[in-house]
Amino acid sequence: MASSYWLFGTRLIVLVNQEDTGGRYDLVENIMPPGAQIPPHRHTRYSEHLHVVEGEVTVWVGERKVVLGQGESVFIPIGTPHSGVASANVETRVLLVSSPGGLARLITEAGTPDAGLGIAPGPTFDRDRVRRIGAELGDELVGRLGDFPIEPPRP
Repeated sequence: MASSYWLFGTRLIVLVNQEDTGGRYDLVENIMPPGAQIPPHRHTRYSEHLHVVEGEVTVWVGERKVVLGQGESVFIPIGTPHSGVASANVETRVLLVSSPGGLARLITEAGTPDAGLGIAPGPTFDRDRVRRIGAELGDELVGRLGDFPIEPPRP
């Protein structure tokens, strides 16, 4: 059964998690309001594949910038810093696949449950909670909202 959460000002619907797939992958729908931003981060234990269902999103994958429209995708290898920002003009819907699973756990444990109102319930980003849960999953924030393009992490 799908569950819905808010994180980074976006609504994330966990469609399939690692318990459903024997750990092989997670499938999440991300509904991004116009101009929504995902802070620079990386996943050290799973890759991520983004597919735009509706709207437009600019994604920074390492030092590469790609603008994706409806029907377009990008693959993000394990350990690659990445970030994104939705078009300022329209709501954007993106399907996210993490393989092996892990992203859904970050969302369900660090996100704020959706009350079904269709709007974010106030601040939806507790940096300390995201860092703590992310550390358990091998996820790292490598910048702040609005840090574009992504700078390579410093040793």
